[in-house]
Amino acid sequence: MTGAVRDDATVHIEDPSEAGAVYGRGFFGTVGSDGLQLDRTESLYLLEMGRLEVRAERGRSIDWADLFRRALRAEPGFGIRYLVYRDLRQRGYVVRAGPAPVAFSVLPRGGVLQKTPARFWVDTVSEREPFDLHRIQALADKAQSTKKQLLVGVVDEESDLTYYRIRRPNPTGALPPLGSARPIPAMLGEDRVLVFDPTGVESLGRQQAYGSRIGSRLELSLLEAVYLVSTDVLELRDARSRRPVSLERLERRARRLEAGFGERLSVYRALRDRQLVVKTGFKYGAHFRAYPRNPEHAHARYLVHAVEEMFQAPWSEIARGVRVAQGVRKEFLLAGVSDDRSRTVRFLSLERIRP
Repeated sequence: MTGAVRDDATVHIEDPSEAGAVYGRGFFGTVGSDGLQLDRTESLYLLEMGRLEVRAERGRSIDWADLFRRALRAEPGFGIRYLVYRDLRQRGYVVRAGPAPVAFSVLPRGGVLQKTPARFWVDTVSEREPFDLHRIQALADKAQSTKKQLLVGVVDEESDLTYYRIRRPNPTGALPPLGSARPIPAMLGEDRVLVFDPTGVESLGRQQAYGSRIGSRLELSLLEAVYLVSTDVLELRDARSRRPVSLERLERRARRLEAGFGERLSVYRALRDRQLVVKTGFKYGAHFRAYPRNPEHAHARYLVHAVEEMFQAPWSEIARGVRVAQGVRKEFLLAGVSDDRSRTVRFLSLERIRP
């Protein structure tokens, strides 16, 4: 099939029979009264596959490299988008230009254009671009509201692709709330809180899975202690002076000892309020692991990392977190915390897939 290249590096096929043949085999291009209009990715792909011949001014034939150079001049970042488009087409998908700001809208395999709803929205990035949580959250919201799955195709420096499915989850558990007739006495050490009261050790440690049982006592992290004091479950005294310790004083100490304590506390509170058991995720390189019920009866379902809502990071850092989580059969969640007084927490799920 022969098409004429335009100044913006798109290609136009005027002959009706040729236009129909290109459109009918894979739904390439947009049909108009004057023929078929191919966008840059479609033109490059058909030319590379040997299904299209492109001619320039005065009928001169141009090769793939020439057309690619024209596309790069017309569309910054075109090289990354083309690699993702090419890969999806090679996988048997019908791929169309997506609604801004996503790059592509992808039909399920075997789908018919204008009859089958799109299955994926696909965003494309280079691994050299930063992961922008605020932007990805907005894309996930938009995709979920239109019942589309959001994929991000990340192209590395060797032109290999990794796809991440991204969605807005609703993590919840089934742990019953703690019932306590009176505050449980506890003692503040240097960087943790100790509970010796047998009833408190039983209810907090065994029933609610707080802290760690060390002999007959229960040791709580400062994070757990702040949450429990704020909910009037603990009555805290200083280990040295035996004087009462206020919530404000406990928080000051925790913030002094732990960088990012504010974000972690907001996420911890959000998870516990959703009836999840929350334990440290240190051994997995995350802030938390979260269980739907008592760890004695269930495995952790989530690895959760607490960050600011405007969080940015190299994609390699995100890839590492997702890989570790999936390697231990857990779901990786980023928990973005707003910087206003509400400290609202929004969760984002990332999963590495092969589409």
